[in-house]
Amino acid sequence: MKKSIHKVIIASIFLLVVSPLIADTVIESPDKRINLHLTDKEKTEFLSEMRQMLASIQGVISGIAEEDINKIIKSARYSGNRMARATPSSIKAKTPLQFKEIGGPTHMMFEEMVIRAETDDMQSLTELTAQIMQQCLACHAIFKAN
Repeated sequence: MKKSIHKVIIASIFLLVVSPLIADTVIESPDKRINLHLTDKEKTEFLSEMRQMLASIQGVISGIAEEDINKIIKSARYSGNRMARATPSSIKAKTPLQFKEIGGPTHMMFEEMVIRAETDDMQSLTELTAQIMQQCLACHAIFKAN
């Protein structure tokens, strides 16, 4: 009986000492970005869209390097306004205004890329691509999908 009490006391002391250390590690996160609080299904869809936007950027850069206007147009079109309209309403409802203020113009910049690919030189298209990437970086610096 005394051994059981001693075990309980030792375990209690251990928990009192260790619990705050564990809690601090779990609660404190160095990542201060805004969490969008998506469900697993929403997160999967959302991250799929992010990967598509990255693939669009890669395709545009490749098209610029090859001076292939059709490749630039095709790549940019995937991440334009059509993608924004296709985003599930449950995700749209969870994204704050600040997210929309970055995301909406970014999709429109892809639309602008489609239009400008017909007339602009490759240097101008490279500069527009850099501006799109700045939008992406700004958004990723502020938000996370956990």
